[in-house]
Amino acid sequence: MPAKPITPRILSAAAPAAACLLLASCGSQQRSTPAATTSSTTAAASTAPAEAQSAATGDIPDNQTFLSFADRSGGYTIRYPEGWARQGSGADVTFHNRANVIRVVIAPGPPPTPAGAAAAVLALKRSDPTINVQAPRRQTLGSTPVVKVSYTRLSAPDPVTGKRLPITVDRYEYARAGKVATLDLTTPKGVDNVDAYRMISKSFRWR
Repeated sequence: MPAKPITPRILSAAAPAAACLLLASCGSQQRSTPAATTSSTTAAASTAPAEAQSAATGDIPDNQTFLSFADRSGGYTIRYPEGWARQGSGADVTFHNRANVIRVVIAPGPPPTPAGAAAAVLALKRSDPTINVQAPRRQTLGSTPVVKVSYTRLSAPDPVTGKRLPITVDRYEYARAGKVATLDLTTPKGVDNVDAYRMISKSFRWR
């Protein structure tokens, strides 16, 4: 499907009008924190979205408003779509809207390499044999060097139908001063979030 131009409106997450609608928990029974808040959430990290409900999802709209999230403890800023729910701590933060997921994980480590990125995804394959990984590569997003690796997998079974849906994950790894940020952008097959996700990946900044 051809990529659509995205012309976002960027708002500060601190603005009063930025309070977002809380959505259902993404693989967790804990309450989501409103996405418009700039302080770190104290809720436990989410590890799996409710992907099997993706029949109700769609593309990120062309006129989508984006907010800026600043995580002091994680030491970064990133943009995300207004209205998406937020979960997690400073080291592991997730924004989600049904099966569309943005997840940022901060951990100590050396600068990422294509080989290391591929090995990390292949390690996931041991517990999820539906994963198929593409060859990772180095990129420069603006002036920021990153390692990108994409992979596909099947969603968790729908609790009613048992159906599993194809999911695509674009993973970006950023490094600075002994820390690595892993950004996962997840979308169900057939949903066109290419331009919006590209902008989000370019918006990541270390603080």
